Amino acid sequence: MRERFWERFPLEELDEAEWEALCDGCGRCCLLKLEDEDSGELYYTSLSCRLLDTESCACTSYADRSRKVPDCMRITPEMARNYRGLPSSCAYVRLARDQGLPDWHPLRAGGTDGVHRAGVSVRGRVRTEEGVPEDDYEEYIIQWVEY
Repeated sequence: MRERFWERFPLEELDEAEWEALCDGCGRCCLLKLEDEDSGELYYTSLSCRLLDTESCACTSYADRSRKVPDCMRITPEMARNYRGLPSSCAYVRLARDQGLPDWHPLRAGGTDGVHRAGVSVRGRVRTEEGVPEDDYEEYIIQWVEY
């Protein structure tokens, strides 16, 4: 990867390894979201995709996730700029808004524990959607994710 690439190049000019390295491993994009049909307001839940390891905050089947979970989102530069379902802490969103990476980000902190120590990850706060009836999702709405 190019040195301090996140400060020197726009999102569209990153190679695949650099793009992937931007992910801070928080797991917030893997949370199920509900949209109010009338107002369009979006709500995060404390339920995650069934593929999320809620302890490590990593996908258990990353390379094959789109086949196993067809609506799994693949973040693009356009999505980082316009999709309101990504949290404001997301590195892709922050760079799209010219905000830079926070000190706890793995590329700046030199490891993946910073996101957990900073309280940004979903570790210890969520459970997978498995076994939860869709009619009960509203009971899991949370307020601690800002977007």
